[in-house]
Amino acid sequence: MISSRRTFLKTSLAATAATALARMPLAAAEKSAGGRDYFELRAYRLKAGATSAALEGYLEKALVPALDKRGVKNVGVFTEVAVDKKAVTSTPKADTPVWVLIPHSSLESFVSVSADLNADPAVQAAGADYLTVPKASPAFDRVDTWLYRAFAGMPQMAVPAFSKNRTATRIFEMRDYQSHSEKAALNKMAMFNNGEIPLMKDLGLSPVFFGQGIAGPDLPHLRYITCGADLASHLAGWAKFGPDPRWKAMSGDPQYKDNTSKNTARFIVPTAYSQI
Repeated sequence: MISSRRTFLKTSLAATAATALARMPLAAAEKSAGGRDYFELRAYRLKAGATSAALEGYLEKALVPALDKRGVKNVGVFTEVAVDKKAVTSTPKADTPVWVLIPHSSLESFVSVSADLNADPAVQAAGADYLTVPKASPAFDRVDTWLYRAFAGMPQMAVPAFSKNRTATRIFEMRDYQSHSEKAALNKMAMFNNGEIPLMKDLGLSPVFFGQGIAGPDLPHLRYITCGADLASHLAGWAKFGPDPRWKAMSGDPQYKDNTSKNTARFIVPTAYSQI
């Protein structure tokens, strides 16, 4: 009897522990494992002249809260702006994608969220206007998605204080570097890991993430985001970058020659409900 009771207690405790673990948000349960983050970047592309009201209502009221509930934090939602660097001003750009950056602590988190989130009754209720939109008037044209693995030189996302505090003037800059071969892309990534990342940090460019593209359009490429408390300070940081002796040494190093074939820069600003 005593042996049976002990076996019953052990089995019950194990089942209770397993149930508790299963109920933890997936990302939170795996965060303790460490390692590199993964980043999902979505570009919701609208038809020319179309309103983004249904999409933004879904992102604000359904997607971001559901991700937060699942332990996925620091979700960024952005729109593009045109920047006049000489005048140090920015203006909204028309007919550009709505960008959504979703950090994950593991591939399991990415798969679970991507596959199951919109089946959640709470998400379906909060995002009904978007999810049940008529075929004749879709909320978007298409959605592009990329999956990135964080660089070894910056394995986790970093959110500066001015972003955590939702400074109204904050601005972000997103750049992607395409390469003509997979080997060249790895070489450009090594260039960042070996010097560019610490240089950007030293100059106050506040990098948010650096990611190696592992799935999505336009591979091979890498992508990163830097930011500033305001446009003037962000541009001032980049003005220091070009003439810095450390950059000149890296850019002139033969081992890094011809590792980039295309560089695209976008200035983006967070929506009112963006978490960063």
